[in-house]
Amino acid sequence: MKDSCKIISIVNQKGGVGKTTTAINLATALAAVKKRILVIDLDPQGNASTGLGIDSKKRKKNIYDLISASASVKSSIVKTEVPGLHVIPSTLELSGAEVELVDASRREYRLRDALRNETLKHDYVLIDCPPSLGFLTLNALTASHEVLVPLQCEFYALEGLSHLIRIIERVKKDFNPELEMRGIILTMYDQRNNICSEVAEDVREHLGDIVYNTVIPRNVRISEAPSHGKPVLLYDHKCVGSSSYINLATEILEREQKNGVSANG
Repeated sequence: MKDSCKIISIVNQKGGVGKTTTAINLATALAAVKKRILVIDLDPQGNASTGLGIDSKKRKKNIYDLISASASVKSSIVKTEVPGLHVIPSTLELSGAEVELVDASRREYRLRDALRNETLKHDYVLIDCPPSLGFLTLNALTASHEVLVPLQCEFYALEGLSHLIRIIERVKKDFNPELEMRGIILTMYDQRNNICSEVAEDVREHLGDIVYNTVIPRNVRISEAPSHGKPVLLYDHKCVGSSSYINLATEILEREQKNGVSANG
């Protein structure tokens, strides 16, 4: 693996919070500023693969083959139409991995071992995790340097988040001492909705600087883009959703530079 390649898990145990949307569009925004990006679709639903325009014919080698050690990282990578953005796609086969690998040695480290045993030429690896905290997400967290958490601005947001933070701390203690919480991204923000504003205020009050200033709004164009097999930045680069993901990528890179942890070393 490239020494300065940063592996980031995008995690939330709750579905429908903008996790896959964030993985696809943050990856595209980073690629737009000439970063080399690999997205790993670790969700058996394969929505990140579909949203990046990878049809089933291009998924012959996929993340299931990689974690079951029947394919290499290099042979599993598929190009997208975004220059500098690659993906290791997913298929429904992945849903059986937890049972099939129940007796496998180093089962929590399958993804980590695969990624770290090869030379990657990417600046960032973004892992789109499934909406659960099982075997696949544990593999992602064990393989990662950092965690990004998309958080929908809704009433129960903080409750689920405290549980997730405890899990991340436990993984850090038991499996991966390098793991750090990089930040929380507020998603599906609707400024007309009072609860959204209250939740955003609460989250910032409780967690401070770990919450990014950029918020991702509810936006029709963001919702439409996946059905066209495109990130929103390709589907409609002028919409407010595209602008938000460009701002988020900029904020992430600026914070890294400030902290002296740039992916370029």
